[in-house]
Amino acid sequence: MDTRSSRKKRQTNTPKKKRRRIFMMFLVTFSMLFLVSAGYAMIQYESGRSNTEVKLSNNETKPTNTETSFKAKAPENNEPINVLLIGVDTDEGEAARTDTIMIAQYDAQNGDAKIASIMRDSYVEIPGYSNNKINASFFFGGPELLRQTIEKNFEMDIHYYAMVNFEGFVEVVDTVAPNGIEIDIKNRMYYRDGSGRTNIDLQPGLQTLDGEEALGYVRFRNDSHNDFGRVGRQQEVLNILKDELLTLSGVTRVPKLIGAVEPFIDTNLNTTRMLSIGRDFLLNPVDDIQTLRIPVENGYSDKSYSHAGAVLELDFEKNRDALQLFFSTKSGALASENKDNEDDKES
Repeated sequence: MDTRSSRKKRQTNTPKKKRRRIFMMFLVTFSMLFLVSAGYAMIQYESGRSNTEVKLSNNETKPTNTETSFKAKAPENNEPINVLLIGVDTDEGEAARTDTIMIAQYDAQNGDAKIASIMRDSYVEIPGYSNNKINASFFFGGPELLRQTIEKNFEMDIHYYAMVNFEGFVEVVDTVAPNGIEIDIKNRMYYRDGSGRTNIDLQPGLQTLDGEEALGYVRFRNDSHNDFGRVGRQQEVLNILKDELLTLSGVTRVPKLIGAVEPFIDTNLNTTRMLSIGRDFLLNPVDDIQTLRIPVENGYSDKSYSHAGAVLELDFEKNRDALQLFFSTKSGALASENKDNEDDKES
């Protein structure tokens, strides 16, 4: 026969068992979701890498990954990471050339992303060599000498580098935006080189570009804007790709994107670190990528030297200060400052 105390004891134990059962169900469900997500990410990563390897085996394109010395210091604690982005053109039998030099900074804690483009004709001091265009430093000594050159002239610390060839850029666009990216083209862009390797023919108006066409858009410089226009278009396309990546469908493509472009990239970022940055990027999304061009407005003059040809002679104090301010200012404050400057110009 039940006593009052035994009934009370059973009533007290029942809620505890129920809470434990709910907790175990939550734990099992969470574990299953984690395993499914991890499995999906790995499958997508391998799928992207496999597709790229098939493409590489079917043509003469060579991956860019090689053993490269890069003596940069690692970022400390939770400081923003600075990545040297290098776009290269690799003709068989010739040394790689770069026509795209960018410093990308990502602050995972605040969700800030910034990109500073350094124009390739900027005339700088190259350690161990005579002064020359900044892209000559890459030709002479690869990413490491380019890093030293940036540190010497602009006092910027670089933590990592990522070097991607044109085929890698095409793969990025086609993976992130399988249906293409929309670009409002201001004027017709037409260029064909003598070798037949570069064929650009883009009509004005709102166009949907695939990877190959987007490559032509960011490479084109046969107009009055020359390299200045090209730098602006490169930064424009990066912002469009960022927006595509942050859509629901874009988020699911991140592992596949990393797998697809990895064979085309030479970098000192390992796969685990890239996936970690990708995770942070998705958990703390970037609203807008702030951009800067070096040289800044009124921060250069056109010069010519017999050993280097036409160059951009920099006002180093003005450009160095602009670069330091750009990377040390929070994006919100920087956007506000840029808006104030635009308002001042309009008034």
